[in-house]
Amino acid sequence: MIVAIKKDYYEILDVLKSASDEDIKKAFRRLALEHHPDRNSDPQAGERFKEINEAYQVLISKEKRSAYDTFGHAGLADSTGTGSGFDGFENFGGLGEIFDTFFGGFDTQSRARKRPRKGGDLELAATLSFEEAAIGTSKELTLSRVEACEACHGSRSETDSTPETCSTCRGTGQVQRAQKSLFGQFVQVVGCPTCHGEGEVIEVLCRQCRGRGVERKTASLGVNIPAGVGDRTQIRIPAQGDIGSDGGPRGDVYVSLNVKGHKVFVRDGSNLLLSISINFAQAALGDTVEIPVLQGNTNLVIPVGLQTGTVIRIKGQGVAKLNGAGIGDLLVNVNVATPKAISKEERELFEQLNGTLVKGTVIEEAKGWVDRLKDTFGKNA
Repeated sequence: MIVAIKKDYYEILDVLKSASDEDIKKAFRRLALEHHPDRNSDPQAGERFKEINEAYQVLISKEKRSAYDTFGHAGLADSTGTGSGFDGFENFGGLGEIFDTFFGGFDTQSRARKRPRKGGDLELAATLSFEEAAIGTSKELTLSRVEACEACHGSRSETDSTPETCSTCRGTGQVQRAQKSLFGQFVQVVGCPTCHGEGEVIEVLCRQCRGRGVERKTASLGVNIPAGVGDRTQIRIPAQGDIGSDGGPRGDVYVSLNVKGHKVFVRDGSNLLLSISINFAQAALGDTVEIPVLQGNTNLVIPVGLQTGTVIRIKGQGVAKLNGAGIGDLLVNVNVATPKAISKEERELFEQLNGTLVKGTVIEEAKGWVDRLKDTFGKNA
């Protein structure tokens, strides 16, 4: 007589010996769904499914698993010599779970197992001026979101109509159907066709929301914009989106920010970049000039002998940092402007000055002022 050698149960479920009960359940659900004969046309699917079920029954039981780990398949044999590890599908130790796996979710109208669900998230856009993004502001935005019906307050019925317990499912939202399979007759649990899984039947639906219990409304939302936000920054406002279902929380609102540019400032992170021009005399002798800052004006000291392209840093005149670690700086690129037209007297003065200056030509690499500012910022940061 040839005796068939049984496969290792851990190998059948493709789990390690140290697998937890949850790991075993997950593996079983996946394999059972894949090999169930009602879903798999392979002629061997029935035997494979039976094998998977047998392995699951043993490994999910503490006593049977312990005996199997110690003595192997022999540890599962009873006094008559027959294996007691597989009790047949009728005593399957996860019947409810396998029904959920095989049949649950196929009836899209079923709501038999109500769970609180978070409402939908919403996306809005807001346009900010350069200054608003830098120093912070507040905006009043308009949005369209799902709210509970004002007439029925979410009950879905007219105010004078009370929902009644469904007589088909007796309020459970589920009904059972007998279904024949390779292993005999099974009971399939599906959503009640009468109440669509609600457990209640509403005789008179709310006219305003047509029995949906919700309606879309326009609302105003105040949004605080922190200082230092940049273009394409997204702000999350919790619990201001669509209303949840079955007691679930509201969704969130995400506000995408579009920041306009500025006439004279260029932003580099938390720093502001500014370019100005002075004349030869100011560069040679030094001077104090008034320049714009983000909020008003300030004085900038031009040192004696300033060279064109020099960058002067003014501390604390930039943009607030989002992490609250202070304020950036204003980096001023100073260029010495050459006049395009001069008077006769100015020409004479320049000729006299030219006679006293050292002659020579210096070749420098060409760079834009923004690049020079960034180089200076990087070196002095």
